[in-house]
Amino acid sequence: MRRSLFAWLAAAALAGCAGPAAGEWELVWEDDFEGCVDTASWSKIPRWHPEWAQKMSDDGRCYGLRDGNLILRAIANDDPADSAAYLTGGLYTKGKRAFHGGRLEVRARLHGARGAWPAIWLKPFEEERFPWPTGGEIDIMERLNHDTIVYQTVHSHYTHTLGMGDVPPHGATAPIRPDDYNVYGVELGPDSLVFSVNGRRSFAYPRIETDREGQYPFDKPYYLLVDMQLGGTWVGEIDPAEVPVEMEVDWVRYYRRK
Repeated sequence: MRRSLFAWLAAAALAGCAGPAAGEWELVWEDDFEGCVDTASWSKIPRWHPEWAQKMSDDGRCYGLRDGNLILRAIANDDPADSAAYLTGGLYTKGKRAFHGGRLEVRARLHGARGAWPAIWLKPFEEERFPWPTGGEIDIMERLNHDTIVYQTVHSHYTHTLGMGDVPPHGATAPIRPDDYNVYGVELGPDSLVFSVNGRRSFAYPRIETDREGQYPFDKPYYLLVDMQLGGTWVGEIDPAEVPVEMEVDWVRYYRRK
């Protein structure tokens, strides 16, 4: 029988902020972006109708490799035939690499700008079978503007359609070093998602006993998105003087328990 929410929260409090025990995890896949982008794992995110994807582009200026980092840029658009005022770069593992269980971490440096909205997140690998929001969305990191915090959130039919975002809480914020690299992580479990920043536990979302539909759809394979989003209702207006803006991705690592 699954534990009650109260018991789960008590256990989480006792666990404190420590990261995984040494030797508990085995690295099973990584990309450190040395030399080239692994096209067997990654594709450029195409433009699409959701607000976050309305500026996505395959323009080469939105992508780069520098000093062992993947560079994703948001730039002003100088193509008069394209109605988008800005272009943004992003990669995803859709149709190529899935993550189910284990621990996923991304080390990145986020350059601030008014309107900047870099994100690291997960969507269902079988997206056609599990459309949003029923399949769930796992936001490992979202940062707005020049913030010194990041948002870590989950979305589902339960939180979004039914409006049950507080039972249990479906998101939290965590402090970052705004001008430096930070490591953003999530442990993907059958009964909980545990988020971290720089190895410090920051937020957890548990499976609970409820008669409401779709509370924990997260025990399935997901694909990873890493993108330099720009502008939108949540982040606010873009300051043209602060564009171009970049996010630098040092590495992505995926672990499983030994």
